[in-house]
Order: sequence, then structure tokens, then C-alpha cells
Amino acid sequence: MGRKPGGRGADQDTGPSAGRDAGGVLRRALAAGELAVTAEIGPPRGASTAPVTRKAALLRDWVHAVNITDNASANARLAGWAGSLAAIDAGVEPIMQLTCRDRNRIALQSELLAASAMGIPSVLIMTGDHPRHGDHPNAKPVFDLDSAQLLSAARTMRDEGRLMSGRELRPPPSWLLGAVTDPSGPPDAAAARLDWKVEAGAQFVQTQYVFDVPAFARWMDRIADLGLLERCHILAGVGPVLSHRALHRLGEVPGVQIPAAVADRLLAAGDSPDEFRMAGEQVCAETIAELAAIPGVAGLHIMAPGGEGTIPGILRQAGLRPRLAGAGEAGQADAD
Repeated sequence: MGRKPGGRGADQDTGPSAGRDAGGVLRRALAAGELAVTAEIGPPRGASTAPVTRKAALLRDWVHAVNITDNASANARLAGWAGSLAAIDAGVEPIMQLTCRDRNRIALQSELLAASAMGIPSVLIMTGDHPRHGDHPNAKPVFDLDSAQLLSAARTMRDEGRLMSGRELRPPPSWLLGAVTDPSGPPDAAAARLDWKVEAGAQFVQTQYVFDVPAFARWMDRIADLGLLERCHILAGVGPVLSHRALHRLGEVPGVQIPAAVADRLLAAGDSPDEFRMAGEQVCAETIAELAAIPGVAGLHIMAPGGEGTIPGILRQAGLRPRLAGAGEAGQADAD
């Protein structure tokens, strides 16, 4: 695939500050104050990177980076690092998700080193869903570390060039460090959850789906009061509800609050799948435009599992333009 052994890490400086200028396209967009757009791609349930390549090609001109999930919902899929390399080959910067669920601290630190060595510029760290919720409910959970502990360890690896054991790294890794947060619930409690992860080392945070924009704006006001916007970039999570089934399932996801007015508007589209899908896309586009206008929002994280091909059209409806010149309207992504 034309990738040099060792990737970008082979040319890194060996000092502890080598990892501080990390993050590639996404980092530059955030540093410049540009509205960053990220999307999510789930690796396939199979031994092929082709689905990632196809979806990345659809999104390439519209996003700064794509999240490559790590066995999301505790379901076994192609490894996130493999999906990340496929995204790179498709011309899209990856954000490699890494969960604590399946690995102890030795394996987690090894994965982090590999990501940097292979030129993956951003890592998003999560605790992960318990295996009982996935397709191998009898699997033994690890959870040697939680997300804040792993963020702290990753920051030490990057900025001080040391493993958790204290041993030196030559050269140290470099990546932009991300986390996720849930802005729902009382603003003070939600802000405390974010502060915990920023203190551990998160430089950007992607939120859970936002449907209640006024409630999200109140949360943003609270974290601004706490000075967190000067320490971390907030990417508001959003996504289209593309079917009646998706509406029902999202309503059961912890932290996702769909206002009655939004649900009623979607249901008013009727039983036609096409009309429901169009309504879902329009609601998403309007939400994106409203979120982008909230002071302090650094970007948007768009989640459309199985509907990645709708994302360019939704962004266009929201009044956003392609990131790269000459981008056209994308078609539908193939489902896994």
C-alpha cells in the first residue's frame, strides 16, 4: 500500500516534547478556530478493509477526520488500527478509538505506541461497554484501566516519554488525545464529568448525540464558566434518525434525550421509509446549523451507522461547504 515501515514515527524527534505538535489535519483545524467536522466509521464484521475504504471515500472531501471504532457495543469486528490504516490509504485522517474493556495496561500502551508508529495522528480513549451487552456476553472483561487513567498514561507517554512502569520510550509517541462525554443531566454533574477527562489529558471531546439544543447550550455555558473551553475543544455529537427502528433504539441509549417535539416531527413523516429518512436528514441538518452557532462549539461529530452516505448531503443542507474544492454530492454507503 506504499506505507514505509515504521510510518511517520520513524522520523520523529527523540525528546519528550516530540509528541506535542500532533494531530495532523484535525489539530490544525482546531488550532485555527475552523469548525471541525468528524464522522464515524465502524469497521466491518469480516476480514476486509473494503467497507472502510468505501465509506472514507464518500466522506473524504467533507470531514477533517473519521473515528474508527473499536469493537463498538462490545461486538467483535475488524481491529480499529487496521481500519485506521485503510482510512489513511483512502485519503482520510483517522481518529483511532481505543477502549479499556478488552486489554490490560501492557496491551493498551502497546496499541498506543503502534498507532503513533504507523502515522495515526489522533487517538480517542474510552472505557468501553461491558461484554455482556455485545455478541460475546460470556467474554471476560478486563477494565484494567478506565478512560481517565488511560488518558493520563497516554499523556505521560507522549509528553514525558515514559511508560506507566517508568521505563523510557525512544522515541516517544505523538497523537492528539480525545475522549467522549455525555452532556445530559444536570449541567454541574455533566461539566464535572468533562473536567475529569480534561484534567487527565483530553485535548478534544466528542459528545453523545445532541437533540435538545437549548439544553446543550446551557451545558456549554456551564463549562465555559469553569474555563474548560480554554483547555479542550468540544465537538457536538449529532446524527440523522433514518428509520422508525432507529428512533426507538436511540430512545433507549443512555444519555440520549430526544425531545417530544423532535420525535413527533419525525413520526409525522408517516410510514414511508423514504419520507421518514428525508425528515431525519432535515432535522439533523437543522440541528447542525443550530449547534454550529453556539459560542464555544469547536466542531461537529456526525454519527450515522449504516447511513454514512447521507452525511455530505446533510452537511450541504446545513449550509456547510466541502472541506476540499471540487467535492460533489456523495451517494449511499454500502452497509456492512
